[in-house]
Amino acid sequence: MGKIEPIKVMIIDDHPIVREGLRAMIDRRPDMTVVGEAENGREALERFLSLRPDVALVDLRMPEVDGLEAITTIVQEVPSARLIVLTTFDEDENIYRALRAGAKAYLLKDVPHQELIDCIRAVSEGRTLIPPAIAAKLAEHVSTSPLTGREMDVLRLVAAGHANKQIAAALQISEATVKTHINNLLVKLGAASRTEAVTIGLRRGLLRVD
Repeated sequence: MGKIEPIKVMIIDDHPIVREGLRAMIDRRPDMTVVGEAENGREALERFLSLRPDVALVDLRMPEVDGLEAITTIVQEVPSARLIVLTTFDEDENIYRALRAGAKAYLLKDVPHQELIDCIRAVSEGRTLIPPAIAAKLAEHVSTSPLTGREMDVLRLVAAGHANKQIAAALQISEATVKTHINNLLVKLGAASRTEAVTIGLRRGLLRVD
């Protein structure tokens, strides 16, 4: 009986200490090995194409090119790529975008070690794995009406502290139209006020604080 080849894992994360910890944990398993790393989304595609890992762990927030863009470009080049998001961010918008881009699993960095190892094995076999808590957030996102592009523009300006008159001037629309957009996004987000709408937008990942 021939020797079974270990699962080849790639780590894409901008924090060296995270990469070191993941490498140490994964390399201890006899059925898997870390074949390489990338420290940002920009070098992720090039390294993925050269290393051809069975599974890649991808952080979402990275400099230069973020994880979502890295997932998108990798899947465009290699449709069969098996990618696991491993991040600290659990906003439902991020979950939705990552899975839509082609990720096969979405885990938080505080996940138990064994759960991560089991996920790597499952994804390497072609399965998709979404933990119950993450699935619940995804269901919440899908059940709500998406904001239009113009509603997102208004929400971003509201978050920046602009009044209706300023928003109207910035978007070159009437104040009445601004009020209509705000009412619509309040309904869609289930918010009772502008402040709550911004809070929900941040929690869901619609807005980012850089």
